[in-house]
Amino acid sequence: MKKTIIAGVVGAILTGATGAAMAAAPDWGKVPAKDITVFYPGVSPIEWITKGTEHGGARGMKKGETCADCHHSETADMGKKMASGQKIEPTPIAGKAPSIPVKVQAARDADNLYVRFSWKQPPASGGAKMDAKNPVKVAFMLEAGGKVELADLGGCWSTCHIDSRTMPSAADTKLKYVKGGSLAEGKFYDLYQWRSGEKKGFNGYVADKRVMEGGQALVSADGKLEGDTWTVVFARKLAGGEGDVALESGKTYNFGFAIHDDSAAGRFHHVSLGYKLGIDANADITVAK
Repeated sequence: MKKTIIAGVVGAILTGATGAAMAAAPDWGKVPAKDITVFYPGVSPIEWITKGTEHGGARGMKKGETCADCHHSETADMGKKMASGQKIEPTPIAGKAPSIPVKVQAARDADNLYVRFSWKQPPASGGAKMDAKNPVKVAFMLEAGGKVELADLGGCWSTCHIDSRTMPSAADTKLKYVKGGSLAEGKFYDLYQWRSGEKKGFNGYVADKRVMEGGQALVSADGKLEGDTWTVVFARKLAGGEGDVALESGKTYNFGFAIHDDSAAGRFHHVSLGYKLGIDANADITVAK
């Protein structure tokens, strides 16, 4: 009997079940919220973003302007153009939500970072269920020091290339991810994802390839739908291992997130622009104790 109990406790530790209990969640009512609208991006890979003849903002990026500098207040209108097929979407999905307003909150204690996303569920589209197991997936990425090319300006677009999976020009044999991606050199994005159907969190990274598991920082990931409102909370250790961005007080990090709504998969998600997450530092999203 003792062996069974001990094995159960060890199993819980290894799966992170006790980690959720040990990491006391913040009082979210006291944590400021940042309103960020994620939008449907259509076929807008980094090659399109940086091509001046296609995207006028490419000139601003060359001057050091970020995507958020120009477009933070325009994301809902941008989503309408792309979800409808008016711009850079060759296969529009009838009824696809063009954008989703999201409240983002972040806090920390001595050991952990907590990130909370909440939003109202949009109406279902008329499209096929691409991921029938998971009606909703939520992911966020962190990058440190701007070592990934264009991470400071374009956020997660540094990982989105014209040949990526589900792009019209996809080439499964030679997918690009992060240019010159390398864990050893710090050229990677730290990746976290929660899946509603599987009720499971994932901690991986995006470098020269995308890896969904293997990170050591994730403590817990949990989500729920109450009425028409989704709430998803991640907890991760401030410190981490290989493939994890170590978070330090006084520093800022590149931050972006995505929602796969209505059983979407691949590129058919809603994405944020690139923002800054500050640990005890002023940023778009300031994380305090």
